[in-house]
Amino acid sequence: MRKQFGARASKADLEKYSLSNHWDGTKFDNLEVTTMDINFQNIPKLLYKQFCEKEGRAPQNKLPIKAFDKEAFLKPSVQTKFVWYGHSAVLLRMNGLTLFIDPMLGPNAAPIAPFPVKRFSDKTLNLIDGLPQIDLLLLSHDHYDHLDFESIQKLKPKVKHYFVALGVARHLVKWGIPKNDITEFDWWGNQSFNTIDITFTPTRHFSGRGLTDRAKSLWGGWAFKTVTENIWFSGDSGYGGHFKDIGTRLGPFDFAFMECGQYNKNWHQIHMYPEESVQAALDAGVTKIMPVHWAGFTLAQHSWTDPVDRFVKEAAKQQILFSNPVLGSLHTHHEEIRHRWWDKIT
Repeated sequence: MRKQFGARASKADLEKYSLSNHWDGTKFDNLEVTTMDINFQNIPKLLYKQFCEKEGRAPQNKLPIKAFDKEAFLKPSVQTKFVWYGHSAVLLRMNGLTLFIDPMLGPNAAPIAPFPVKRFSDKTLNLIDGLPQIDLLLLSHDHYDHLDFESIQKLKPKVKHYFVALGVARHLVKWGIPKNDITEFDWWGNQSFNTIDITFTPTRHFSGRGLTDRAKSLWGGWAFKTVTENIWFSGDSGYGGHFKDIGTRLGPFDFAFMECGQYNKNWHQIHMYPEESVQAALDAGVTKIMPVHWAGFTLAQHSWTDPVDRFVKEAAKQQILFSNPVLGSLHTHHEEIRHRWWDKIT
């Protein structure tokens, strides 16, 4: 088996998962009924659209990523800093600690498929060379566009500890990460990491890296609370009642990285439309929002700029603050970045 697959759940793993309230005996379940409207009859049509009808679904030229300024990133600040590398890869500097969420920096989001899903930016694995030590690496779920073998291998010497969704640890252990360096989380699981209070929040999605391990690990988002800030990474999700619950339990939030992209009517219950991403943030009590899960890969049939165009339009309509940073740029969540950089990409 190729290493990218990760590890199958062992008997001991399944026994551990069975202790979760969200395990139904054979797999993890969403909080509400969730299906994908795909049958064998429409799979050929979907595959044709995915791999053959490509116009407008990726930028004609590779997306540039600004050079990392380590000195500026590590400079002491009372405000959280962040760098977004496209899709859902977010580097944070919070309370003097460096955190990296879903650091998929590999060139291909479908490494085991017959056709590659190439990244919109070149040589992104090389970005890891310039990064500082990572105090905490966080993984929202085990899909290939979030958890990448090559990225984990290259990051391994820099990472002190890992917070991951329940069930994801088995992949990391197979890839050589010491088990004691990994902490797994069920939904609403909470732990203090130094001065940051971190909670794993529920989403409406699924997991799996092969044909036999669907929903054999959890999926979710991450909430980060300090004495002065409250920041949320929504994670991949369809729209649902859990967003209001997150806001009630953990909000309000100063800032949120909201999933926005790779949606389709056939899998609408596991990926939100941009308008729903904005509404989800409102439900959770977020003050300022930023769209992620776009500008990295073509995983759905919409144009590559449709997510951000619709997100910006809806955010303005709902009068919620938002930011659109350039890939690789360093910012604090207090900044309001309204530069439509994608309009200048051909």
